[in-house]
Parts: sequence; C-alpha cells; structure tokens
Amino acid sequence: MYDVIIIGAGAAGLSAAIYAARRKLKALVIGMDKGGQTILASRMENYPGFMGDNGSSLMRIFEKQVHDLNVEIVLGRVSNVEKVENDFKVKLSNNEIYESKSVILAYGKVPAQLNIPGEEKFFGRGIHIYAVYDAPLFKDKTVAVIGGGNSALDSVLILSNYAKKIYLIHRRNEFRGEQVNVEKVRALKNVEIILENVPVEFKGDDKLNSLVIKNINDNELKELNLDGCFVEIGYMNKVDFVKDLVDVNEKNEIVVDMYCNTKTKGLFAAGDLTIIPYKQTITSAGEGCKAALTCDNYIHGKTGLVIDWT
Repeated sequence: MYDVIIIGAGAAGLSAAIYAARRKLKALVIGMDKGGQTILASRMENYPGFMGDNGSSLMRIFEKQVHDLNVEIVLGRVSNVEKVENDFKVKLSNNEIYESKSVILAYGKVPAQLNIPGEEKFFGRGIHIYAVYDAPLFKDKTVAVIGGGNSALDSVLILSNYAKKIYLIHRRNEFRGEQVNVEKVRALKNVEIILENVPVEFKGDDKLNSLVIKNINDNELKELNLDGCFVEIGYMNKVDFVKDLVDVNEKNEIVVDMYCNTKTKGLFAAGDLTIIPYKQTITSAGEGCKAALTCDNYIHGKTGLVIDWT
C-alpha cells in the first residue's frame, strides 16, 4: 500500500514525486515514458536555471532527483483507476494492480493509440513512443515508425543513428510533416518508406517480433519482422480510465480547483491534462508541486487553508 501513486512521469509527475518523497510519503510513479512531451523539445530556453540544452537533458535531471529520493518509477499504461472505500486501486494494461491511499493524475496529453491487437500486450516490450529517449535501445536492430507528421519524421532521423533498418509506415500517399524533414528522411539509406499502408496487428511472444500491415488500396497483408516499433500518430486528452471520478470541460480536460483537487477525495490532478492555462513545462512542474503538497495535507488529515513556504 502506497501513500500516493503518481500517474505520469513528465514535469508534473516527477515534480510531484520529488515533493511527495521530501514529505516522507511512500510514493510510486507510473508512466508510459520518462520525461513526457518535454523530452521532444530540441532546445529549452525558457526554463529558469536551465539554459541552452534540450528537453531530454532537463527531464533526466528531474528523473535523477526522483531516483535519488528512492522513488520507484514503473513503465506501463494505466487501464483503470478505482476507488475502493477510502483507498485506490490502479490497474495496468498488463493486469498488474497497485494500491494506494491517494492518486495524483499527471500524465499530460497522451500518445494516440492504434487500437489494434497486440498493442497493449507489447507496450514497453517492443512498442515505444519517444525515440529521443529509447532510440539507443535499438542499435543495429530493425524498427518501424508509424506516422506521417513531424514527430514521426523526427523519430526516424533520430533512429537512423542507431538502427540497422527502419520502416516508415504512413496511411496516406504523402507526409504531413515539414518538407525539409521529408527530404532528409528520403535521403537516408537505412530507411524504407511504406505509404498507403496501415498497421493491423502486433505479434510476438514475450516481446514484439513482427508487425502486420495492410495496403489500403488492395487490402494486401504484409508481415514485417521487427525488434521494435515507435507509434507517432499524435496526442489526445485521455480520461476514460478515471471518467467516473473526475469532471471534465469541453476539451476533455480534468476540472481542478486551485489546490489540484478533483471532485473525488484523495484524487488530485496536475499539469497539461487539467483546465489550467499555459501548457508549459514550468507550469506543469509547479502544479505537480502543488498537487503533492495538497496530497500530503490529505494523507495527514490537514484541512482548511494551510500556509506552507517550503
């Protein structure tokens, strides 16, 4: 039984973990990745005290602070959050279940899913979402990238420095990303571009071994042998696994008060997934701090306005 489970390992989630740990709460972080969307930033110039490097470098500092405080980070996709009396059960897509006295939702906008067989089973076991972070895992291996926007093209460019072979799969006959990136990708010798095809099934045993794709014109199926796959098809606000525990606005953002409380006692939310304006790394970090301090007050039964300068 944890004091708090923090869902999300980006700026909001890792900040919440730091402040929860410093308050001696037994905390667990569950995230689909380590770093969130900030790691996609090629250069960070607006985060105070951090100058000139990329977002991934900043989030690695966050992650190190969390590890130094002995907070465990579990990689996985949450499929359900349930309140049972005064506690919570958090279930992952691999059916693992964790229990806690409170939960902080801090997962931001999440990568859109393909919703095809095998996707849940092999997430984190061959299926990844951020090449900027996980590309080194695929040195001299064969991978696929699914998507046609700038994030997909950027992933291919990053992976080309590591992978032996890259399949770039896109459902249309042209890319939505910037032409300069398209030209760079087309010039790479270890990239095979497959247009007008859609993924239909991931296959494997304990880890991903192959991907079945279908031609949208003649429905021909083809199976690609793979070591890994990066799904880069955009981002969305996802609240289905907590829909009965929170209120949302017209943008599907979670409604919170100024202390990060949701409508459910013991359930807090912070960062880009909430109604707060200005979706920036620094605002998410600040909201994560607030959520953790509010959570600490909840765990210790403090009510009303609490003055806190730490």
